[in-house]
Amino acid sequence: MKFQSPLSTLLIGMAFIGLVVIAAVTSQRESAEQQLAVSIDNATRLVPLPSHPDFAGEALPMDDMEVRERLSKELQVNTYWQSNTLQLLQRSGRYFPVIESILRRKGIPEDFKYLAVAESGLDWVVSPAGATGMWQIMKATAQESGLEVNADVDERYHLIKSTEAACDYLLAAHERFDSWTLAAASYNMGKAGLARQLSRQGEDSYYDLTLNAETKRYVFRIVALKTIMQRAKDYGFIMTADDYWLPLEQRHVTMDSAVVQWSGFAHDHGISYKTLKRFNPWLRSADLSNPLKRAYEIAIPMTDNQGEQLPADHD
Repeated sequence: MKFQSPLSTLLIGMAFIGLVVIAAVTSQRESAEQQLAVSIDNATRLVPLPSHPDFAGEALPMDDMEVRERLSKELQVNTYWQSNTLQLLQRSGRYFPVIESILRRKGIPEDFKYLAVAESGLDWVVSPAGATGMWQIMKATAQESGLEVNADVDERYHLIKSTEAACDYLLAAHERFDSWTLAAASYNMGKAGLARQLSRQGEDSYYDLTLNAETKRYVFRIVALKTIMQRAKDYGFIMTADDYWLPLEQRHVTMDSAVVQWSGFAHDHGISYKTLKRFNPWLRSADLSNPLKRAYEIAIPMTDNQGEQLPADHD
């Protein structure tokens, strides 16, 4: 029987290790190539611009290179931020019908519902500056608009009343600027600030102005959201009718006195305090002092004895 020398054993071991390393590298290379192929097959493509975009019937000047670039940027951001855009689409089923009806009643183009989307994502949010609700209204502006804002009640969280207040602002802005696009821009930077920039720069179009970073992207973001939400499937968002949130069907109970505990009021009407707050987010405390004996319409869900939601009576 022959024995291998230590040198032979070492060489054979090194050769074996080399084969193992080569096999591992080859395997990793093949895996990387497969991943690359998947990446190529599922390439992220640039979202094309719409042919004739407009806001509230006012066409965007697409012959302007900067206008095309700014709109393109907002389309890319909102198309590929899929989780956020899917939530916007879901919420639109609940809130758009209410907003649309108020816009029609006030004589404001329906495109302004997308301004609410841009402002808050159709959610009850508060900005770092204190702007509140779906329409992001500051406290002083709310009070000037006739909305009640105090420790017990904040009507910036009231969908109907806050939408009406926003409409009143937009109507005044349109009367001042004779442009829905400029009215929308003024909602972001204020009527006085926008008027000052128009005068200073000698322009009469939003698209010809140099503005602060937020306002100069503002209308483009609204138009991008409108474009995507109107043609969701074309932009890769597959939604069925069941995917959209349902409107909160409700009836109303009038209260013109103090309420010691809203939880007790809720239980008296067969619902939880959580449900009461969901239907009335503008109720901001656990009770209501109501020293002026104001009459409040408290929303209660339309339910049968099993808790199933019934159609609203729309009274």
